Amino acid sequence: MSDVKRVDCLLIGRFQPFHLGHLEVVRKIAKECDELIIGIGSAQISHTFDNPFTAGERHLMISRALRADGIKDFFLVPIVDINQYGVWVSHVRSMVPPFERVYTNNPLTKRLFSEAGYEVSASPMFNRSQYSGTEIRKRMVEGDDWRKFVPNAVAEVIDSIDGVKRLRDLVQGGADAGD
Repeated sequence: MSDVKRVDCLLIGRFQPFHLGHLEVVRKIAKECDELIIGIGSAQISHTFDNPFTAGERHLMISRALRADGIKDFFLVPIVDINQYGVWVSHVRSMVPPFERVYTNNPLTKRLFSEAGYEVSASPMFNRSQYSGTEIRKRMVEGDDWRKFVPNAVAEVIDSIDGVKRLRDLVQGGADAGD
């Protein structure tokens, strides 16, 4: 039995793509939470190297991966950036179900939610050198093995949208990079 009080929790990330490190974080956090809300950050951005996948594609990746892993008690909510830090927490609150605890490793997100009175916890890190969206995207572009770093359900979504080609096109300038 855990000594941690069970509460409703919010995990915020970009999930570009959702990988096995993210899955481990969700598994750990889910044990501490009654309800897990996953905020898909920067939902308005896609088709760039840092953010190649749309909010809908990331939603699909996460929901399929979690269901395949037997995790069923979660909400997925796309969250658009508003670039106004003074009202960002209110913006997030307006988008998601109520929560008491926030999990994040982003220093600005930590500060903003702490200042707003929320309990903020660092997300656990799992093999960060491999389980990194940047590393996985780099492997996709270079033709290296990337599949071993993502749940099978995520690889299936990436294949179905031809995500590797999209990334390669973005790097070669064959698609609008958006910035």
